[in-house]
Amino acid sequence: MRSLTILLLASTALATSAAADDLRDYATDMFQPLPSTIPAVADNPVTDEKIELGKMLFFDPRVSLSGVFSCYSCHNLTTGGDDNLETSVGHGWQKGPRNAPTVLNAVLNEAQFWDGRAEDLKAQAKGPVQAGVEMANTPENVEVMLNSMPQYVSLFETAFPGEDAPTNFDNMAKAIEAFEATLLTPAPFDSWLNGDDTALTAKAREGLGLFLDLGCVSCHSGVNVGGHGYYPFGLIEKPGADVLPEGDKGRFAVTETVDDEYVFRAAPLRNVSLTAPYFHSGKVWDLKVAVQIMAESQLGEELSDEDATSIVAFLDSLTGEMPEITLPVLPAETADTPRPKQDALP
Repeated sequence: MRSLTILLLASTALATSAAADDLRDYATDMFQPLPSTIPAVADNPVTDEKIELGKMLFFDPRVSLSGVFSCYSCHNLTTGGDDNLETSVGHGWQKGPRNAPTVLNAVLNEAQFWDGRAEDLKAQAKGPVQAGVEMANTPENVEVMLNSMPQYVSLFETAFPGEDAPTNFDNMAKAIEAFEATLLTPAPFDSWLNGDDTALTAKAREGLGLFLDLGCVSCHSGVNVGGHGYYPFGLIEKPGADVLPEGDKGRFAVTETVDDEYVFRAAPLRNVSLTAPYFHSGKVWDLKVAVQIMAESQLGEELSDEDATSIVAFLDSLTGEMPEITLPVLPAETADTPRPKQDALP
């Protein structure tokens, strides 16, 4: 009897191991672990000098017209790389039209913003600086500000050697892109993809299986578990206006193509447990509810609480380890530095 019990246990263990291997084989066809080095970015070699300069610019509120808002204002690196607001607050305390996406691992996205209007992080970095509801500044004013500070001038010359006038708006965006390219967050899911069977809980593995079998992976795949491809929000059943505001037609504003009405870039899901509220509208605060809404609207599936909880357990495994960031000491202003314009502020 003891021998039979041992054989049964061994058989069960082998079956469990085989199932785990099958799940990993399926998953590795759909996902890739984070790269172990900083990804290359187009037309902008990433150097230590650019990274350090970009970090300063990321944290510097003087890039905004009011001197109040920085990149960090909407992309807080201590709270998941976003601002945990329904929509962001900008110049004159105006509220922006959409929820701020996380900056963490954003370098791995196919394009930036919910509608993909920025092809890369360089283009993305320029947008909020000039947006009237965000930083409300101009490239010309930013360049005057940067050139007024000898330390910034020296840092730009070091980061962009050989250029005649390197302290400019384009190079500001390149430096910010170089810094943001370092914001990778390796997670338990990466360890599991790389062969560590203990990195995921049984509940997370169950959720991963559901994520794959239900078809969530059709939109949320690859190294960033999303962040590429454009899909209608409400492919099967359109959510109500409380989740999908009728006035925001998504990618249609970029392409002016009727087929792109209410089409959005698939959200990257790394660190999604930290980035509530959810969707471009920021109307949903509970991740399990967001999962159930997506299952119904995109897949036509009504998820039970138990299945939704399992998928959330998988999504929790995408919460990664933040790189260590030392706050920079910013260059000192001079008499030539433009003064903040806060007329619109209360």
